[in-house]
Amino acid sequence: MRFTKKILSNGLRLITIPMPSFESATVMVMVGAGSRYETKKNNGISHFLEHMAFKGTEKRPNALAISSLIDGMGGEFNAFTGKETTGYYIKAAKNNVELCLDVLSDMLQHSKLEQAEIDKEKGVILEEINLYEDTPMRKIGDIYEQLLYGDTPLGWDIAGEKDVIRAITRADFVDYMGSLYSSDNMTVVVAGGIDEGEVEKLVEQYFGKMKQFATPKAKLITENQNKPAVLIKQKKTEQIHIAMGIRTVAIDDDKKYPLEVLSSILGGGMSSRLFSEIREKRGLAYYVRSSSDHYKDAGSLVTMAGIDPKRVVDAVSVLVEQYALVKDGKLNITDEELVKAKEFIKGHFVLDLEDSRSVAGYYAHQELLEEEQLNPDEVLAKIDAISKEQIEAVGQEFFRNETLNLALIGDFSDRQKLEDIVKLN
Repeated sequence: MRFTKKILSNGLRLITIPMPSFESATVMVMVGAGSRYETKKNNGISHFLEHMAFKGTEKRPNALAISSLIDGMGGEFNAFTGKETTGYYIKAAKNNVELCLDVLSDMLQHSKLEQAEIDKEKGVILEEINLYEDTPMRKIGDIYEQLLYGDTPLGWDIAGEKDVIRAITRADFVDYMGSLYSSDNMTVVVAGGIDEGEVEKLVEQYFGKMKQFATPKAKLITENQNKPAVLIKQKKTEQIHIAMGIRTVAIDDDKKYPLEVLSSILGGGMSSRLFSEIREKRGLAYYVRSSSDHYKDAGSLVTMAGIDPKRVVDAVSVLVEQYALVKDGKLNITDEELVKAKEFIKGHFVLDLEDSRSVAGYYAHQELLEEEQLNPDEVLAKIDAISKEQIEAVGQEFFRNETLNLALIGDFSDRQKLEDIVKLN
């Protein structure tokens, strides 16, 4: 897979990825703006703005005008908000790339942001927050990051707080966009069956006049944990959901590659160590999975599981035992296990990249968050090169009591019992 990068005179970055066999194309605009750039007074505005972008522009006066246009070309459109980025995209037949660029540039430069629409959408956002609260399998990740990063923007929920959402006004959106939506703080990525030269001309036409201005930097996280930590969110549920993990590295650290393979060995699929120990051998949980996640200045390897409420202590004990093996360098990874873990990562990665939307997202995230832009084959080569020794080294470096955290959602109140066993002795 080949990509070309061009920087417009206003600092906007354009990345094109031609995929000649594709009849479709994805146009994605990603902005270096997410919930970690918010304050207590506007927490949730990044995500709220993502909703409002589709509510009408001067040229297309309402949500129906925009959705009808995209439906009329058989396209799909959506947006997503993270803690460090916000993305907007349209995927359609390759001959509709210009219309996709027209619509997205219009949304980002000329959104009406009418107060009446804002007030209506508040109800939608509040119900989305309720949905997350009622879906502990999704919410547990938020609770875990709250434990890791505390009362900082990186520890706050992306969806925001209800009282803050109710108070947001049009002026808040204008101020927020005027702070972060600079042309040099975004990238346009076009992937699929495209003509690169034509795309460059169109992006210049539709985005070349966007304003460039200075944007604030996110406040860096200071991690000073010195003992295991436990956070319980008490809630009446039929299943207990837990997230246990350790602090690791930021996104530009090459140790993320052996950490990813270690995560795969521990909880990547139904034949992984933790799935086998917790579900198959003991029947303690329905789902068990691990992931290695990274921000610009922090990272974590975490295992999540849905557990029988009567056997929470048993399940956490097994998890602690397996983490202790990593700490002590006693995983005893076999050659077969190493190959399987790598192929699990590579296979999922390759399958994702069969979709132009995923390809666009992959390059956009790299451009905004990482120092180095790698083609997929280069990432696959880095995964292939990881050795058992590297995996054992990162395990012993990061799996320590000083980095250990456990978050829990459910009807469980014996905090002391958990604190007694959450130790990598």
